[in-house]
Amino acid sequence: MTSLICTLQDHRDDVNCCAFSGKLFATCSGDKTLRIYNSQDFSELPFSPLSGHGYVVHCCCFSSCGQFLASCSTDATTMVWSTVTGEIEAVLEHPGRSPVRICALSPDSAHLVSGASDGSLALWDFPSKQLRRTGAVNDTTMIACSFSPCSQVFMTGSTYGDLRLWDLDMNQLHAEKNAHDLGVTCCTFAPSIHSGGQVVQFRLASCGQDSLLKIWAINKFISGGYKMQLLHTLTGQSAPVLSCAYSSDGQLLVSGYVTACCFSPTSPLIATGSMDKTVNIWRLEDGCSDRGGKSMPVTYSCLCVLEGSDLTSSEERTSAGRSKLLVSDWSEGDVSAWLVEEGLEGLVDKFRANNIDGTELLSLTKETLASELHIESVGLRSKLLRKVEELKSDSVCSGIPDEFLCPITRELMREPVIAADGYSYEREAIDSWINSKNRSSPMTNLPLLTTLLTPNHTLKMAIGRWKTNH
Repeated sequence: MTSLICTLQDHRDDVNCCAFSGKLFATCSGDKTLRIYNSQDFSELPFSPLSGHGYVVHCCCFSSCGQFLASCSTDATTMVWSTVTGEIEAVLEHPGRSPVRICALSPDSAHLVSGASDGSLALWDFPSKQLRRTGAVNDTTMIACSFSPCSQVFMTGSTYGDLRLWDLDMNQLHAEKNAHDLGVTCCTFAPSIHSGGQVVQFRLASCGQDSLLKIWAINKFISGGYKMQLLHTLTGQSAPVLSCAYSSDGQLLVSGYVTACCFSPTSPLIATGSMDKTVNIWRLEDGCSDRGGKSMPVTYSCLCVLEGSDLTSSEERTSAGRSKLLVSDWSEGDVSAWLVEEGLEGLVDKFRANNIDGTELLSLTKETLASELHIESVGLRSKLLRKVEELKSDSVCSGIPDEFLCPITRELMREPVIAADGYSYEREAIDSWINSKNRSSPMTNLPLLTTLLTPNHTLKMAIGRWKTNH
């Protein structure tokens, strides 16, 4: 049994990862920030949020002592932060400058692994922050990584669907092809080690887009060889399983259709992060752990059920007939109603007289407010523009298919175009990127062979149909 004890609503975009240390709790998001909380009362630390990444932050993890926090981003870096001051201790640039999707610290905090969207891996010496080894798996994106409890090997998972075991010299010890048919989403080692006779055994959980959770045995033989054996395939979830995590004693395993989940190492708490921009903190009630000190069988929990009963839908968070997802489609009346809600009712007449609809609202600047709408108060102009920026930040929600969002702005595309890297972007956003980023791809960081942009009419029509239906 679990009960919801609090909901953190500080992020402005999808929550991609969360992590506990002994005293702290951290989250990271598509809003480019990390946030750190006291794990006792979940009050945010004074130096939070941490801002330093230029794009989406995909993953975060604490060092074993909790003194450092590592994070990785589409900006092709892994950053190391001090949890005492909130300052950046190091910026680790991924080889090849490809977007970094996953990072993991070894339990002994001696090594850090980062994996990127081009299939490359980087192994860093964590104390010195120096690059030690590199490796790669072609034609895939690294999406998952976990160190064994002995810190000597680590497992990676990719969008290709394979699980691969590596040593610290970047030698592949085992490759499990098609571990998850539609791609791996997460993998995590259990913290315990089983030994007997000629074999040392680790347990690994993995989940994927195939809606399956799998439990594996990783056997290490005295000869040095490794063998991977599937123990269980759990089929209780009807949607892609996006995350999974073991408790600190290895006796509980949670998984679900939430973007992130983790156990507290010191309290009976589970944290889950979601595409609705929130983080829920759940307490495990009596009965989930054994007071008598005996080992309990592993329990499998479906967090998509827990989340589903407590999430607030986007429709409930907005006024009837109006959605923050599509501000550009607001009528003049919608804009007027929004002004009243935000305490700016004094501007309603000016906005109506100038026929300001949603599209016009999003294009307002300090200059147009002063010269065309004749709003003389500097404070009022600033307040209005802050509210407009909040609307833009709130434009991303789990209700929009990800392929309809521009990878650069994370907003619904109006004029999608295909760039030389094969990805689709909002025309204005990719034009600006090309003009300022030396013709590199936002998704791969590799040079664009041409700046020619091709209108994606098929995607534009699909977006149009989606808008009509929603």
